[in-house]
Amino acid sequence: MKKSKLIDLFDMHMGKTPARNNPLYWENGTHPWISIADMSANGKNVAKTKECITDLAICETGIKPIFPGTVIMSFKLSVGKVARVQTGAELSYCNEAIMAFEIKDTEPSEYSISDEYAYYLLSSLNFDSVGNKAVMGKTLNKAILENTEVSVHKWEKQKQIVAELDKINDLISLREQQLSKLDELVKARFVELFGTENEFGKWPCCTIGDVADVCVGVVIKPTQYYTDNGIPAFRSLNIGEMRVKDSDWVYFTEEGHEKNQKSVIRKNDVLVVRSGAPGTACVATEKYDGYNAVDIIIAHPDNSKVNSIFLAAFTNMPHGMNQIRAKTGGAAQQHFNVGGYKAMNLIMPPIELQNQFAAFVEQTDKSKLAIQQSLEKLETLKKSLMQKYFG
Repeated sequence: MKKSKLIDLFDMHMGKTPARNNPLYWENGTHPWISIADMSANGKNVAKTKECITDLAICETGIKPIFPGTVIMSFKLSVGKVARVQTGAELSYCNEAIMAFEIKDTEPSEYSISDEYAYYLLSSLNFDSVGNKAVMGKTLNKAILENTEVSVHKWEKQKQIVAELDKINDLISLREQQLSKLDELVKARFVELFGTENEFGKWPCCTIGDVADVCVGVVIKPTQYYTDNGIPAFRSLNIGEMRVKDSDWVYFTEEGHEKNQKSVIRKNDVLVVRSGAPGTACVATEKYDGYNAVDIIIAHPDNSKVNSIFLAAFTNMPHGMNQIRAKTGGAAQQHFNVGGYKAMNLIMPPIELQNQFAAFVEQTDKSKLAIQQSLEKLETLKKSLMQKYFG
């Protein structure tokens, strides 16, 4: 292996955002314009973008083009996301939170690198270990990137590494697609049983507050109760759509937990995100009975009237989300409050039908669990190989 700085391997440049208030830069644009959201949604390769810009935007802003196959990295907000540009267009463009890494056109050697290898090389970088305040502030500056040192394998070894990691990536992508299909199946079953968001008239309706006691997790200075090892507490980042994200917990002291009994989670509670991605909801299973909560909505449903799984699904579906967006629209920081959730209109099919749907969800979750376990093993294997090859 050979030690090199990124500046020795790549010409690096960031993008721009053409003025949003100029419709001539955006309307009927034909040139792909990449944002961090496009990187997140497309896995290894950015195959399409949500937005395109016009010839005029390119001409008047001086935004630099990105050639097919170029590796890009986010260096603001979501630091360290990596992807290859494969939009199908001759040239693409990106915003100012993304850096493009164009491989330098040097004399070929046994240490020349391909764009496929560059993708994994840059993906292996761990900026948490770089001692600088910029990373802690969720911004990684160009100078730090340029002077980051990496180990480069010889050309033949690069091809072996890429082939091995590509196989694992393909399997990971397959498992993720399987999970996504099962999620779609649950949503389709909900609509089959209860109708679309425009068919509220099929059922009696009430408000969520009529069938559930609703409160909020600790909002005022929750950090005063934090400790290294105590009672786990839910935050927004622990709530996924119909699932608990069982990592990155904070912990309350025993004293803090006792002071905040109103925010203690019980089995079958529906937990709803307030800020960031408002309305995302899941159900607390027995495992999480007795946890505490920080700044999330907690609904204690009357399960003789409403099934918890049905209520969480309703919240995540357009049936609930459309109401939530109407109450949070326009704010720079999307925020949803307890009163808004209590006042939401809720369809009330017979409890037997709700339970039937919940049983379907639970059966689907068993299939998802097996796939999720396989996915976790693959991700562990990939992490191990990345460590082996890139250190």
